[in-house]
Amino acid sequence: MATLWKKPSSGSLHPLIASYTVGEDPLWDIQLLPYDIFASKAHARGLSKIGILKPSELKILLAALDALSKEVSKGKVTISVEDEDCHTVIEHYLVAKCGEAGKKIHTGRSRNDQVLVALRLLMKDRMQMIRTSTVDLAEMFLASAEKHRDVPFPGYSHTQQAMLSSLGHYFASFTENLLEDVEFLVGVLHHIDRNPLGSAAGFGVALPLDREGTTKELGFERIQCNSLACQTSRGKFESVVMEGLMQVMLTLGRFAQDMLFFTSQECEYFTVPDYLVTGSSIMPQKRNLDGLEVLRGNISVVLGYQHSVQGIASKLLSGYNRDLILLKRPLLESFRIVLQSLDVAKLYLAGLKPNSDHIASKISPGIFLADIATALASEKGIPFRDAYVLASQISPKDIDLQANIRSKISAGAPGNLQLKRYRTWMGKMRKDNQ
Repeated sequence: MATLWKKPSSGSLHPLIASYTVGEDPLWDIQLLPYDIFASKAHARGLSKIGILKPSELKILLAALDALSKEVSKGKVTISVEDEDCHTVIEHYLVAKCGEAGKKIHTGRSRNDQVLVALRLLMKDRMQMIRTSTVDLAEMFLASAEKHRDVPFPGYSHTQQAMLSSLGHYFASFTENLLEDVEFLVGVLHHIDRNPLGSAAGFGVALPLDREGTTKELGFERIQCNSLACQTSRGKFESVVMEGLMQVMLTLGRFAQDMLFFTSQECEYFTVPDYLVTGSSIMPQKRNLDGLEVLRGNISVVLGYQHSVQGIASKLLSGYNRDLILLKRPLLESFRIVLQSLDVAKLYLAGLKPNSDHIASKISPGIFLADIATALASEKGIPFRDAYVLASQISPKDIDLQANIRSKISAGAPGNLQLKRYRTWMGKMRKDNQ
């Protein structure tokens, strides 16, 4: 099958160069294909508006694109090295089904703005999925915080017990972090929500393309105006998206690391059900939280992908460069990893059972010295630094754990969690996402 750039006078491309430059595009472009079809329909309508396509031609093109979309959804469409990419698959399909009308579809566009708009639509779609899933996980943490709000739990500093906290306080910290991550994702979504379709190869075309019309039809907030800026934003926009994904992964990774420590034999603060653990081929007693270990490791994988995106995009001349095809793997794989990691975190969180009595038995007496110093300073008027020295000489006994938790009344402290704040925040996020 001929490539879109093949001319009658050109010779055959060496198969090694063809394979090397196409790379993994057939694998990743299957994911882009539905978005490319969607954008092609908008482009066809735009061509009809300016008289390039007759109404009858537009009708058969749209019908063919709908048919192709159904075949893609059924897994009947493949992309070969000879095809190069999803854009070639679409055009060859339209030519085969629609004849001369199919040959007109590429008028006023380049594969450069085709891939830009398809990627932009995919990024928006995946980001919305991650946004929704992250809010769902935040809500699960909030439910856990509400359920266990008064269960004593040691707070750690330098991996040592520091001050008394509560499970409600611990779980609520993840609720807040995740909601902050969602706010970051929303900002990223707003930043990338710009339509590059109509920028062609980066230098515009001599046609009055209805770019505002395609912007509205494709659901973008606004047009990305300068045609060269459209092209040079590739890599930059992916990098911003990757930073949003990293924020989510950093939160998930901390949960994974915490649970690996808190479920260890040294702590045994939580029991994990059998369906979430693996075993050892040599040690019968082992109950391994492999899922959380892989989640923890995937932070570095996504970070590495982010660095790849930034590295590829950091040394290119203004305009299109073939290096840019190498952005697809890190971007699309990162989306897959983050969505899967969110689901894994939900499974583990739902399966955790706190061992409340055992947690209380593990609490070190020294964990109360900071509270004693604060009490001496506030109740007896002793300068805090002197109270600090006095407290260090005390051996606390018979501390009422619940009273200690209730005493911490500063906003957001274990005795003043303000959980309704998160319900309100979450409700607003869900409303804004509708």
